Amino acid sequence: MKVALEKFENYLDSQITYRARILLAFLTIPLFASFLAPLWNITMFAPQYPEGLSIDIYSYQIEGGHGGHDIQEINTLNHYIGMSPLDEVLLSDLNWIPFVFLFMAIIALRAAAIGNIRTLIDLAVINGFLSCLLMYRFIFHLYTLGHTLDPKAPMNVEPFLPAIFGTKQIANFTVTSMPRLGSLCVLLGVGGVMAITFWHLYTGYKNSKTKKPSS
Repeated sequence: MKVALEKFENYLDSQITYRARILLAFLTIPLFASFLAPLWNITMFAPQYPEGLSIDIYSYQIEGGHGGHDIQEINTLNHYIGMSPLDEVLLSDLNWIPFVFLFMAIIALRAAAIGNIRTLIDLAVINGFLSCLLMYRFIFHLYTLGHTLDPKAPMNVEPFLPAIFGTKQIANFTVTSMPRLGSLCVLLGVGGVMAITFWHLYTGYKNSKTKKPSS
């Protein structure tokens, strides 16, 4: 066991491959591209809204469909059931999400330039943690929206969890919530880092099994 741990420690200090460095650098491109596209879309259909009401959630803003009119209409509907408005004050994470993506890109470039296997593992762990944290915060905000209803609102509805992924029926509204291109860009960047890390760890494990002891 001690010998195996020493071999693993030595392997962690070895350099990542040249191809992996190039790939890590290229994986920062989708992270930067995520600023240009919405991360998530929520669309609501009802008999009185046959064309639907939609909002796109970017890493730094919320944008409503039909020239921004949809946000105003949705906030008006939310007022009747006592739900807080969908604005950047409520979704305060929009103030720091861009910095998270920028940080992920910077540490990926650092690993590509001067990193070793240990740095690569740190990069994968940080990327995984931050991605899970952002998803948790998104779900938390949606849960808070549907469970902090004003009891004095004109219409009383039971607390609910808005659609997170897929389609959900809420009163007479059919609500669809789906990731958009921005989230796919982030997934590509993070997934690529995970794949490179796994490949290096698997390669190191495989080589340790096939390496012949010195005579």
